[in-house]
Amino acid sequence: MKEPAVGIDGAGPTYRNWTHPMKTPAFVVLAVLASLVAGGCKPKTKEITSLQRKEAASLVSEAQFALQLKDYARAEGLLAKAAALCPDNGRYWVDLGAMQVRQGKKEAARAAYKAGLAAYESDAGANPKESKAVLLQVYVLGLLGRVDDARAALKRAEKNFPEDRAVKAFVDGKQIDKMLADPRFKEIALGP
Repeated sequence: MKEPAVGIDGAGPTYRNWTHPMKTPAFVVLAVLASLVAGGCKPKTKEITSLQRKEAASLVSEAQFALQLKDYARAEGLLAKAAALCPDNGRYWVDLGAMQVRQGKKEAARAAYKAGLAAYESDAGANPKESKAVLLQVYVLGLLGRVDDARAALKRAEKNFPEDRAVKAFVDGKQIDKMLADPRFKEIALGP
């Protein structure tokens, strides 16, 4: 004699031909559509862990040592790894671009500077009450040879941050002209 099938909770018979509503094709389609609507169609940006940030900082430190030894190729490789680990860090991209300019890799430097500019633009969007990322955009625009855009960005910063001491000092001290004339700046800047 065969015993009747009992459910996993021991309370009653199982129904072998019954399909759970969450396993039906219609439910799966609805679930996919709901996730697209709720999450948007954009791919999620990968979260950068604190371990990755620490590793990138260590790579940058090693790159600074390589730079002191004038080992630009090694510094470039280390900065490329750091920028790949933390693509939201504009400084890593700008430093990478500077290493590439020193080695005559101007197109690679242009791409790195553009990535740095994008990181600073993103930072400025995420922190609209802070002027630092906006002033760094001015710097990178100058490196890219986009002097008119740099001046326009500085004008916007002056308008958006009328009481900010850093912006006032940059504008009143005519820092953009001093920056563009600085031989160290010219060494890593790209032409238009």
